[in-house]
Amino acid sequence: MNTKLRNVPFSPPDMSEAEAKLASEAILSGWITTGPKTKEFEKKIAAYVGTEKAVCLNSATAAMEMALRLIGVGPDDEVIVPAYTYTASASVTQHVGCKLVLVDSQKDCVEMDYDKLAEAITEKTKVICPVDLGGVMCDFDKIFAVVEAKKHLFRPANEIQKKIGRIIIAADDAHAFGAQWHGKMAGAIADFSSFSFHAVKNLTTAEGGALVWHLPFGNEPVQGAGFKVQDYFPTVPRKEGETWNEMLYRISQLLSLHGQNKDALAKTQLGSWEYDVIGPWYKCNMTDIMAGIGLAQLSRYQGMLERRRHIIGVYDKALKDLPVAVLKHYGEDFAGSGHLYITRLLGRTDEERRAVIVKMAERGIACNVHYKPLPMMTAYKALGFDIKNFPNAYNLFVNEVTLPLHTRLTDEDVDYVISNYVDIIKSL
Repeated sequence: MNTKLRNVPFSPPDMSEAEAKLASEAILSGWITTGPKTKEFEKKIAAYVGTEKAVCLNSATAAMEMALRLIGVGPDDEVIVPAYTYTASASVTQHVGCKLVLVDSQKDCVEMDYDKLAEAITEKTKVICPVDLGGVMCDFDKIFAVVEAKKHLFRPANEIQKKIGRIIIAADDAHAFGAQWHGKMAGAIADFSSFSFHAVKNLTTAEGGALVWHLPFGNEPVQGAGFKVQDYFPTVPRKEGETWNEMLYRISQLLSLHGQNKDALAKTQLGSWEYDVIGPWYKCNMTDIMAGIGLAQLSRYQGMLERRRHIIGVYDKALKDLPVAVLKHYGEDFAGSGHLYITRLLGRTDEERRAVIVKMAERGIACNVHYKPLPMMTAYKALGFDIKNFPNAYNLFVNEVTLPLHTRLTDEDVDYVISNYVDIIKSL
C-alpha cells in the first residue's frame, strides 16, 4: 500500500492552455456574452450527440426547466422523477408549478423501479424524467415499453403533446454527456435530454448546460393541419416554412433571453437597436467565455473519457473480491461517461460508512456520497414525501461512498486512492 500522504481532491476541473486560449479569445474579442462561440458550441454539441439542434444555457437545471416549458407542462400535470437523485431533477417541477411524483429505486440498483413507475402513471402524467446517474444510462427499452403500455391514459394539452402522442421522456443527463446505449449517444434517445457542464462535470464550462431533443417529426414543417405557432406559444409570431426543430430552437432563445426577439449581437448591427419583448420570460443564456472553455474541452473529450475508463478499470479490479458493490459503467451494448465511481459497502451501516469517509479524509483523500434521497431533504419533506416509502433508495444511500474519479488523477494518485480504500475496508 502507498503510505506516503498525498492530497487527492474529489473532482477538480481539468483545465489546459487550450481552455485559457479560447476563453481569452472571447474576452479580447470584445464579445463576452452569448455570441459566435456559443453558437459554434451548440452546433458541435448537436453533432456530437446526433441531434439537429442544441441550446446552450447557464445550467442543466435551466435546460430541464426549459424542456418542461417547451412541452407545456403546467399546474394540472404530473411529472415522475426518481427519489434517488439530486434536487435539480425534481426542483424544476416546482418552478413550473406541476405536481412532483417520486418513484423508488430498484433493489440494489440506482435506476428507478420500472414496475413502480408504471403504477405511478395517471391521466395527469405528462413527463417521466429518468436520471442517468453516474453517467450510466437507464434501460430506455423498459421506459419506452412502460410509456407505450400506458398510452391510453395520456391526455395531450397542446400541439407538441399531440404530436408526440404519449407521455414525454425528458432525461436528466447531467452526468451522461458522452455516454452510449445500444449504439446511440445520450441525447439521441429520450425525447428531451439535459446536460450539465458544471465545474465538477466531465466536460465543464465552469457553469453551464445544454438542452437537446430527439423527435421523429423534428424536420417536418410546423404549419400543418391548420396549426399555427400561436396555438402553441400565443405571442410567438409565425415563421413561414419553419420546422419543429427550428421552432423549438427559436422559442428556446426567447425563453432564455427575457422573451426579447433580438439578442444582443443582433442589436449591435447598424440601425438595429429596436426590439420587442414577446413574453415575460427568463434569463439563463450561456456566455461566449463559457462556450470557449467548452469548445476546448470538447476537442479533448475523447481522451478524457478514455482516461476515466482506465481509472474505473483499476478500481474495479482492486475491489472485485471484496464485499463492495460498484456501479457498472461498461457492457456489451452500453458505455457510460465514467462520471462517478459509486461504491456500496455491503452489509455496513451509515455509521460505518461515515467512519470510512473520515478515515479516507485523514489520508488526504476526499470522498463524497451520491445521493441522499430527496425524501430525506427538508424541501421534499415539506412537499409530503417520507423516506419510509422509498426503502430501496434509502438502502442505496445508507452505505454508499463515491471515490475520486477525474482526469487530473495521476497513476500514483489512482493507486493511492484505491489501496487506501481497500486497506480501510479490510480493517472494518
